[in-house]
Amino acid sequence: MERERHAAPAGRPQPLALVGETLWVGSWDSDHLYAIDRQSWVVTDDVAAPGKPYGLAAIGGDLRVVVSIGEDDDRYLFRFTPGKGFDLSSKIPCPDFTGSHLAFGGTDLYLVQSTNGRIVQLDDAGSIVRAVALPTKCGGIGFGPGAFYMISADEEFDHLQLATLDLAHPNPAAVPVAEMSPDARGLAFDGARWWTSHREAGEIVSFTV
Repeated sequence: MERERHAAPAGRPQPLALVGETLWVGSWDSDHLYAIDRQSWVVTDDVAAPGKPYGLAAIGGDLRVVVSIGEDDDRYLFRFTPGKGFDLSSKIPCPDFTGSHLAFGGTDLYLVQSTNGRIVQLDDAGSIVRAVALPTKCGGIGFGPGAFYMISADEEFDHLQLATLDLAHPNPAAVPVAEMSPDARGLAFDGARWWTSHREAGEIVSFTV
């Protein structure tokens, strides 16, 4: 059930992550990260990214950001600290220079590699600890109530669903939980609600299942 819908700070929002009451959103049109106070929907920070932001995950008070750089669309991981900005020395290439959505489960960081048809668990150096096969196309990942969740889509990226995925299984099935808008990209959970970007509409939406 949709709970809130707001205009994004800039066009084509995709990745989202939550740090306390702050929702961080990355825009493909501006290549910036924006901090939004969820209560007032006021932008409290606006930071240029070193490229196009594809994925965000909160680790404590920091963020990890997947950024696309250069004409070859190579993907890198950066550490970002609110109030300080991007640590350019933290730049790590994603495995095979590909990756998009990120999620952090308390101890482990996960990266979607749609090109390789998998989700990979990364260590602190950005190396692969293990890989889990993607059963469908993926529009976002996040940890929610008692499970790992993904936005599942068919081969044409239609018929989107919020689904659970058993990361303990090397070839898990996506178990549907709820239908989602075809515009949904990115996924974050605040403890009560899910948040997603309706990228082409330039909106941020919260919902409950």
